[in-house]
Amino acid sequence: MAQSRSRLAASRASDEISTLDKRIIEHLQQDGRRPFTQIAAELGVSEAAVRARTNRLVQRGILQIVGVTDPLKLGFHQQAMIGIRCERDRLMEVADAVAQFPEVDYVVITAGTYDLLIETVCEDNNALLTFLTERLRRIEGVRETETFVYLRMVKQTYQWGTR
Repeated sequence: MAQSRSRLAASRASDEISTLDKRIIEHLQQDGRRPFTQIAAELGVSEAAVRARTNRLVQRGILQIVGVTDPLKLGFHQQAMIGIRCERDRLMEVADAVAQFPEVDYVVITAGTYDLLIETVCEDNNALLTFLTERLRRIEGVRETETFVYLRMVKQTYQWGTR
């Protein structure tokens, strides 16, 4: 019993994120290409420490370093959030099927009015209409959908969890 407690305590300790880890994450959220040498200098630690901590955060699935694009500048002019009501015994099947569509960049199972919320990125209104009528609504288990077309994105952030 004492061994399992110590393993649990060790597991919790390894799951913790230090203040230094959070500060490194803040720098990478501002610019994922910022050199480790620059981050190290600004934080007053060695480059090796920044590199090792960053690698550990990536390996643990806490941090991803990716290129974020603006869909509008890539020719995708119609974004929408879509609420989906599913047949109750088909929720996971519908979620998995919707997640396979290239137009869908976000799928979440919810509690409330909708069973699923998804975000789509389409080239234009015709592409969104085709997605809705020829693909989404043909999935077995989709009962109803409601589409919320984006008129203007006011805020989208990738800087959370460190403050």
